[in-house]
Amino acid sequence: MTIDIVPVRRALISVSDKAGLVEQARALSEKGVDLVSTGGTKAAIAAAGLAVRDVSDITGFPEMMDGRVKTLHPGVHGGLLARRDTPDHMASMKAHDIVEIDLLYVNLYPFEATVAAGSPWDDCIENIDIGGPAMLRAASKNHEFVAVCTDAEDLAAALAEIAEKGGTTLALRKRLAAKTYARTAAYDAAISNWLFAQLGEEAPAWRAVGGKLKQSLRYGENPHQQAAFYVNGDNRPGVASVRQVQGKELSYNNLNDTDAAYELVAEFDPAESAAVAIIKHANPCGVALGVNVLEAYQRALACDSVSAFGGVVALNRKLDRAAAEAIAEIFTEVVIAPDADEDAIAVFAKKKNLRLLIAGGLPDPAAPGLYAKTVAGGLLVQSRDNGRVSAGTLRVVTQRAPDAQEIADMVFAFRVAKHVKSNAIVYAKDGQTAGVGAGQMSRVDSARIARRKAEDAAQHMGWKDPMTVGSVCASDAFFPFADGLMQAVQAGATMKSSRPPTTRASRWCSPACGTSGTDMSHIGAFTLLVRDYDEAIAFYVGALGFTLLEDTALSADKRWVRVAPNGGGVAPNGGGVALLLAKASTPEQIARIGDQTGGRVGFFLHTDDFARDHAAFVAKGVRFLEEPRSESYGKVAVFSDLYGAKWDLIGP
Repeated sequence: MTIDIVPVRRALISVSDKAGLVEQARALSEKGVDLVSTGGTKAAIAAAGLAVRDVSDITGFPEMMDGRVKTLHPGVHGGLLARRDTPDHMASMKAHDIVEIDLLYVNLYPFEATVAAGSPWDDCIENIDIGGPAMLRAASKNHEFVAVCTDAEDLAAALAEIAEKGGTTLALRKRLAAKTYARTAAYDAAISNWLFAQLGEEAPAWRAVGGKLKQSLRYGENPHQQAAFYVNGDNRPGVASVRQVQGKELSYNNLNDTDAAYELVAEFDPAESAAVAIIKHANPCGVALGVNVLEAYQRALACDSVSAFGGVVALNRKLDRAAAEAIAEIFTEVVIAPDADEDAIAVFAKKKNLRLLIAGGLPDPAAPGLYAKTVAGGLLVQSRDNGRVSAGTLRVVTQRAPDAQEIADMVFAFRVAKHVKSNAIVYAKDGQTAGVGAGQMSRVDSARIARRKAEDAAQHMGWKDPMTVGSVCASDAFFPFADGLMQAVQAGATMKSSRPPTTRASRWCSPACGTSGTDMSHIGAFTLLVRDYDEAIAFYVGALGFTLLEDTALSADKRWVRVAPNGGGVAPNGGGVALLLAKASTPEQIARIGDQTGGRVGFFLHTDDFARDHAAFVAKGVRFLEEPRSESYGKVAVFSDLYGAKWDLIGP
């Protein structure tokens, strides 16, 4: 039998957050509700002069084990779970002297806040609520007869119905039950995710995700889509924790763009320089460093002032009046900064629709975390992209070494490219983006777009040359051929960097850089499986003239051996990718010798005197597979090493 209106005669209250507790308890008491409570909650209610029974009165047991056990008892759970329309249930209650509980108000131990505060393990464990979730789940299951409240908003809704209807309605009880199960699920998700993080478990058998509604949004990415914004308790500074000083309500796209902007600008240490990023559709229009936020903003705007219209502006330092006045000159949707002074706020007050967000700090770009994306029937989860390019992670693979400014610009460009949708191309010069190409299926098209953006900016600003002249170029794209690279060369870039290529890619791209006067760098090294360490050293060092960079014994049969082209005219100054010579020790590895990239491995050696080194290699017994031939970038002859890998000797 379904009952709509259930009178509330008895309520059990047990809360960690006691804000408003006395007023809430008084409101229930004034409606004739018998109050039952626990520990500190009961003490607070009693101190206000209100009649309240201790839960031990209905269980017959005192609290024990430092409060870990107080409501885990049939006297409590029977009163929550018994169906009032089932004679057997009611007979059991009478036989065991169990009383009915019509309303449960519980907010849980502050586990999420304890973890967010960086508390030690023992404190976090002690803030895992056991009795609270058990009661909440029990009351939710029996929602036909029990109203369950997890926060003050829920209790206010129940009190309103009690005042108006003399009890709670079934519709309200169902809604509160659904909300409660979501709350306990999110609570358990926070606990399990914290435990997995402490254990270093990256791919647990079950992954729980939870969140609390922060804001209902008018629509999603498109007007026909519904949307809402949920927060998960992570204390990372950003859109989930900002204080909105002024402006219209944030939209789905505002939140998405602002998150992208703030994560990007946080890549740059405010103690070293001011940084500003201008974002549209989650991609940067312009990013720049400066001695102050005004200069950084002006330089970022110069990259693409047309696209910046209606964008999101993110700063890594406090917003001041001068920067605010410059930003206010064009239509801007959102400005986010760690802080803002009163003069800056006063400037923006004249722009009623402009949203000003104060984050209180910057997110740590190196901090670990998770990123999740829904797919049909599942959830893709990966670690947050907290990789950071530095001067030490770049490896030069051409003859000309870049200067200090080019290296600094490359680090800057790569940190920007990290936040550009692939295929990403970022030209940068003197701490300022010169052109950005984003989200194209073709790396060549991204390079063309970035180059055109720079040319358009130069025309708009009245410059003689686009900023790409003398710039560096960073990309996340794979460059198997020199086509995209030549776009950068034609744009005037002097240095190009991408993710580590296959050796086949190096055969085409690195010579193109060398002949154009452009440096090329990659991140990482290359591992080559060999039969025997000493045999391999004899060939690469003895015959090819490589330098033995390192030879360290790791165990009885394992060594850490690294060689690199150097000397003998081959790739002077240590240019080129270092080779890690790894001895094959399993049947699978032995089978992969010379065949490690889905086909025969290919390398190149660039020399400043082809005839000299070709003759020297022949004299040392190196087996060439063809006669020297002429190409547009120089003379080429292919030889084989001891393991079947093919090498191109290239030079003038």
